[in-house]
Amino acid sequence: MARLSQLLYTLLLPVFCTAQTQVTESAILTPEDFINIVKKYHPVIKQADINIEKASAGILVARGGFDPSVYLNSEQKTFDGKFYYQYTNPELKIPTWYGIEVKAGLENNGGQFLNSESSGGKTSYLGVSVPLAKNLMMDRRRAFLLQAKIFRLQSESERLNISNDLLFDAYDSYWKWVKEYQLYQILSDVVKVNEIRFDLVKIGFRQGDRPAIDTIEALVQLQNFQFLQNESLVKFKNAGVDLSAFLWLPNNNYYQLNDQVKPDGNWQLQNIRDISLGILDDIIYVARLTHPKLQIFDFKLQDLEIERRLKFQSLLPMVNVKANLLNKGYDVFKGVGPGFYQNNYKFGIDIGMPLRLSEGRGAYRIAKLKITETNYAISLQQQSIENKIRNYYNELMGLQQQVNIFEQAFINYQTLFRGEDTRFKEGESTLFLLNTRENKVLETLQKLTELRAKFYKTQVAVQWAAGQLR
Repeated sequence: MARLSQLLYTLLLPVFCTAQTQVTESAILTPEDFINIVKKYHPVIKQADINIEKASAGILVARGGFDPSVYLNSEQKTFDGKFYYQYTNPELKIPTWYGIEVKAGLENNGGQFLNSESSGGKTSYLGVSVPLAKNLMMDRRRAFLLQAKIFRLQSESERLNISNDLLFDAYDSYWKWVKEYQLYQILSDVVKVNEIRFDLVKIGFRQGDRPAIDTIEALVQLQNFQFLQNESLVKFKNAGVDLSAFLWLPNNNYYQLNDQVKPDGNWQLQNIRDISLGILDDIIYVARLTHPKLQIFDFKLQDLEIERRLKFQSLLPMVNVKANLLNKGYDVFKGVGPGFYQNNYKFGIDIGMPLRLSEGRGAYRIAKLKITETNYAISLQQQSIENKIRNYYNELMGLQQQVNIFEQAFINYQTLFRGEDTRFKEGESTLFLLNTRENKVLETLQKLTELRAKFYKTQVAVQWAAGQLR
């Protein structure tokens, strides 16, 4: 009996000592390799990159409002043998940033019934149009370009936010997969040991060393572990299916994880007690400055400020001054002298303003209210981010201590198991009590595995709450 018990103990104890760390398969998927695949090939990341490209194209569209333009107006009329008129007017318009528009053109007019305001023959002109009130500091063209640039930066922050959320979900699936694999390995090893135990107990019964009830006791223990092993296998396979949702190939094809791929086991070798958790205040400070959700709100504020400045223009009167330098021929500067500007010019002014400014006052008020509303939203978002960081950080600290407690508990349950085995060898204990000790060692090892996996998931959760998963 003593020899049989010693053999069982020799077989069983290494399972609980090494099941945490043994990974012998060659196809290993480390967390670093997994996340690199997600970053490089996942369609959500590629969609976010497309949004940035679209925002860049939007800037190009907005810059089109400042592109020089060339126009040509040409028409002529003949009727009943009479040459009524011919107008030919090529023109170049150059808009500038401050709302000033430069215009230059040529005219070649002729005919019997030429418009009295038109100059006959070949003439040239160079003119400028300047807004003195409304649209001087801001107009829709400038607002459109500034907002397009802000949207480009906002798209980059949105990509960071999308990446932050996606990587958090990916890490969560990965550590769930790792946990289920480790639990399955533990139960598989225990099943092998209990199969050997059951065979040895049957041999002992036939030799008269063990009572018949021990064979049933050993069989029940084996069947229980076989059930748990099967249940764990299903969970591991389903975790692999969930993990596959984040695995994509370069050709944009979905990749289904196969059973040959196993997680890296080095995470079980790390001493969690020695892992630095960082300083909470430093994490919060960095999050305030760099969290993509807060950056998105900052860009939204900048966009609303541009909109407010644009709406303010509706409260100003329209005062546009237009001046043109004129000359005969196609050289507008030919013959320019002291008296030239007293004769060859065209000058005008446009003035207009709504009497009640109802639309302008309403639009400006709405723009200001949107800014106030966004400031409230920023305060709420910042508080929510900081609370999440604190919650996950507190949980991380608790898990670090819990892992330490369960590591000690695991050692103590191993000691109790050794003691029970000694009593069993001396005939002072039963197989039932030995199995009970074995179950407690197994339960503690399972709980320890779950706590360690949860620690790494929560470590990632702190980075996610701070917006640092990139």
